[in-house]
Amino acid sequence: MRLSKPRIAPRERADLNEEELEFMSRFDEPWFNIFKTMANHPALMRRWLVFANHVLGKSTLPPREREIVILRIGYLCKAGYEWGQHVLIARAAGISDEEIRKIKVGASAPGLSELDRLLLQATDELHADAHVGDATWAGLAEYLSTQQLMDLVFTVGQYNLVSMALNSFGVQLDPGLPGFDV
Repeated sequence: MRLSKPRIAPRERADLNEEELEFMSRFDEPWFNIFKTMANHPALMRRWLVFANHVLGKSTLPPREREIVILRIGYLCKAGYEWGQHVLIARAAGISDEEIRKIKVGASAPGLSELDRLLLQATDELHADAHVGDATWAGLAEYLSTQQLMDLVFTVGQYNLVSMALNSFGVQLDPGLPGFDV
């Protein structure tokens, strides 16, 4: 975690008005700190969730590939909250702790499949240069459709943005979330 306490305090149930409570009721309780923090700006949260829901739930990328790039961008951004949430989601998508540790190493980690290596390489390139290089793109195009390639770029972008927000706002880990020590 970059900050040891929030810069923007998460809103608790008692702090919310009726409209905000109705909006927050769409989330299972206990509410995640990311949602309680975003409740400070309901209009932004409402609009951001449309895009976030596409990337997390309606993307053409299979869950395993999606989680590889989300974990990698979260790690590159040093976003402890993002990392912890998506370690749990990655495990549910069938990614082992050994594979999660390789994601931290990146494309040079031994024993990666070619697709996993390319996914990590693309994420690194987007993070470093806001561009996927020709060789990486051509390699990915052997495995992914045009829509999947587009969803890949938008997934990295979405979670880069979210990582910036989480780090800057000081969103703290929810109980039970792992840290970078996985």
